[in-house]
Amino acid sequence: MVDNSMINLPAFSTVTLINSILVILIAYLLIRIITFILTWSSERAGQYRITVKMVIPLLKFTIYGIALYYILANILKLSSEQLVLFGGLLGAGIGFGLKDLFADVIGGMVITFEKPYHVGDKIKMGDYYGEVIDIGIRSTRLVTPDDNVVSVPNFLIFTQAVASANAGTQEMMVVIELFIDSGSDSAQAMKILKEAVITSKYVFVSNKRPFTVLLKDFPFYRHLSAKAYVNDLRYEFEFESEVTRRTWEEFAKNGIKAPKVNVMDAGSKI
Repeated sequence: MVDNSMINLPAFSTVTLINSILVILIAYLLIRIITFILTWSSERAGQYRITVKMVIPLLKFTIYGIALYYILANILKLSSEQLVLFGGLLGAGIGFGLKDLFADVIGGMVITFEKPYHVGDKIKMGDYYGEVIDIGIRSTRLVTPDDNVVSVPNFLIFTQAVASANAGTQEMMVVIELFIDSGSDSAQAMKILKEAVITSKYVFVSNKRPFTVLLKDFPFYRHLSAKAYVNDLRYEFEFESEVTRRTWEEFAKNGIKAPKVNVMDAGSKI
C-alpha cells in the first residue's frame, strides 16, 4: 500500500499561513534595511563605492533563500518526499504560465554569481543604458542619462548582449569625437584636444588607464577622437562636455573650423 503521508502536503492552517507571511515580511524588511545601510555607506566610501555595492545582490538571494528554507523545513515541516512533490508542483506551475517569472529569478541568480555587471556599473543591455542601482530577484534597475529609472527583466541576460563600461571599477573610458574642416591644421587640433583632456579635473590617467588622441582623414573633413578615463563614471557627461567646450574655444582662437559640409551627408557619399 502507498503511504499517503508521504505524498500529501500538510494542511495549511491560519497560524501556518500567518507565520509564513511573517517570515517573508521579516526577510523583506531585513533586505530593505541592509540595502539602505550599504547604499548609504557606499556613497561615503569614495573609491570603494562599487565594491561595497557588490555585496547587496548576494545578500538578497541569501536572505530569501534562508527564509524559503525556514518556511519549508520548520513551518510547513515538509518531508523529503513532500519537498520532491512540492518541486514537481512548482515545475508544473512554471510550465503553465510562470516561466517568465522563473526565468527572471534564474537570471537574477546568474547575474549575482557570475557577475557580468555589478550595482554601480554603467551598462548597456538591449536598448537600455545607465547606471545599475539595484539587482533584484526579478529585475535590474537602471538610472538612464535622462534621470529615468528603468526596470530591465533579468531574463534578458540570456537573450541580449550586455556591455559593462567600467566592469566593477570606478573609472570608465569616455570617447570624445570632434570633426574639423579638411583644410584646418590637424596637428595643432590634436595638440589642443590632448591638452584639454589631460588638464580636465575629471580625467584619470595611469599606466593601466592611458589616454589616446586619434586622427582620421576623410575627403571633406577630419575626424578627431580622444579616448580617456573619467575618474568617476558619474562624471561621464560632465567630462565629455568640459573637454568639448574647452577644445572648441581653443579651435576658434587658432582658426580651426568645423567642416563646411554636413558630416553625416559626407559620410554617406564616401
